[in-house]
Amino acid sequence: MATAPITIEPMEAKHNPQVGRLLVHGFRGKFQTLTNMNDDDLALFFEKLFEHYPTEPASRRMVALLDEEVIGTISIKWKPESDRKQKQKLPSWKSFNRFGTWRLLKMLIGLSLLNHKPQAGECYIADIVVHPNHRSKGVGKLLLQWAQHFAQTEPHLDVLSLHVVGNNPRAKHLYELLSFQTHLQKNSLMRHSLFNESKWDYMVLRLK
Repeated sequence: MATAPITIEPMEAKHNPQVGRLLVHGFRGKFQTLTNMNDDDLALFFEKLFEHYPTEPASRRMVALLDEEVIGTISIKWKPESDRKQKQKLPSWKSFNRFGTWRLLKMLIGLSLLNHKPQAGECYIADIVVHPNHRSKGVGKLLLQWAQHFAQTEPHLDVLSLHVVGNNPRAKHLYELLSFQTHLQKNSLMRHSLFNESKWDYMVLRLK
């Protein structure tokens, strides 16, 4: 029996719950340390963030699908060609009341610390997550290859970049196999105090 192919497609609203749950697999260590939120609350938070928070114009989120199941996701962003800020409708924070003001504040602080503002010509991988049941099957490589192809076809982009924590050698090895190189090693006391992860590698892949 033939195995169904994995497809890389733009994320749609129907994928919100699955991607929210997927991000828990990738980031529970960071945000549970920060907020003590359980898996269900974290997944719901990410789902509501997708539902209510405006998407940045200079960004894409893709999903890896296998038989309509989301088994991976990647988010990229770049510096807008125009510095003119577009008016965007902010979410109603009433939708987040169930999480509590203090937890919500800590989540927003944590997300802001993980936020990277790309420079001109830089396509930044904000996150990439593969479901634990589908790791070591080439899904992460497919997502990274999609990002590389996207950046190579955009004339104003010439670098693909990402951050990886120092205690994740498996991920770093995958990036190195795809020709990413460590450009800068960072130590952050703030990130250590919030996420218990102080060492971060900034890796780049030059495309042109």
